[in-house]
Amino acid sequence: MAIRFGRVFCVAAVMLALTAACWAQVSVVVSFGPPPLPVYVQPPCPAEGYFWTPGYWAYDPDYSDYYWVPGTWVMVPVAGYFWTPGWWGWGGNGFVFYEGYWGPQVGFYGGINYGYGYFGHGYEGGRWDNGRFFYNRSVNNINVTNIHNVYNTTVINNTTENRVSYNGGHGGIEARPTPQEEAAGRERHMAPVAAQTQHMQAAQSNPELRASVNHGKPPIAATPTPGAFQGHGVVPAKQAGGPYTPAPANRAASESKANPQAVQPENNVPRPSTAVHPNELPPIPRPPAANTGNAEQDQKYQQQQEQLRAQQQQERQKLQQQQEQEHQQLAQQQATAARQQQLEQQHSQQTQQLQQQHQQQQQQMSHQQQQPHESQGKPPKN
Repeated sequence: MAIRFGRVFCVAAVMLALTAACWAQVSVVVSFGPPPLPVYVQPPCPAEGYFWTPGYWAYDPDYSDYYWVPGTWVMVPVAGYFWTPGWWGWGGNGFVFYEGYWGPQVGFYGGINYGYGYFGHGYEGGRWDNGRFFYNRSVNNINVTNIHNVYNTTVINNTTENRVSYNGGHGGIEARPTPQEEAAGRERHMAPVAAQTQHMQAAQSNPELRASVNHGKPPIAATPTPGAFQGHGVVPAKQAGGPYTPAPANRAASESKANPQAVQPENNVPRPSTAVHPNELPPIPRPPAANTGNAEQDQKYQQQQEQLRAQQQQERQKLQQQQEQEHQQLAQQQATAARQQQLEQQHSQQTQQLQQQHQQQQQQMSHQQQQPHESQGKPPKN
């Protein structure tokens, strides 16, 4: 049965779109680049309406290590939209990551050859036609028994075949955005959907996907759907994309918080300064382990910190769901552009207030945990 996207659904997605020139989330500057892209086979497309999002290396500052986010098929959120993959680029004093986004055109993704339609510029894996997506079988793994809207067009890939996973810097891809890609970067965008965010978080929590463990050959390279890390359809890497270079010994000291004003990417891609929705906020930081000299007290502090972090994560998800429902309701009402902008402003205020509240909670807990330790060091009163 053919899947078509109705008018209401399309309008709803437009409400969710961001007006920023280029979606990016930068939390740290990393002094060393990510490993080469591993070699893997794309799993079959599960059903019509799913869009391929290639795998990539993300970075976990808690472990000072890259980890692999498996490629996966994601249900496209808007008819007519494409996925622009995220990418790593040299920012002058380290590598920064520019998060992927949904939009009506494919923007710049660093010239990285992710394969399966993403060969450095644009997308050759399919096209939209009257609200339906048609898959190019020459670059996608499509079962024509289940999916009939297909075509075959041979793609001549003029990009030099390599597995380099970053732009600029020593040994990086030297591509620059075309005028069309720059124009696409100024169009409306949507941040990664909730399923993609959860997929990334699941990868982050899996030790086997860390580069220091798998040496560039992740045991889960691609999945049939987001978060499906076990069972039928999960694909391991066939081989690493190149020799694995261990991270430098001083990597933790070489990382720093990214300052949007200080970090200037070589291609000058603009990025938003504030988050509008909770899923655009940087990850909730893990506080350093307590060290009061009392093992029992330290364990208690650690549990309190983890409980607070879990509670704050739930509050983010709750607000994200609430805001998405409000967008859908507004779409059904076919609200004006002014009303849409008003709602986005409200969401931005809610998100910033929640972030400030969480920061205050973290500071209060840190202060409370320091007080007993400080009191232990004071001499007794006479």
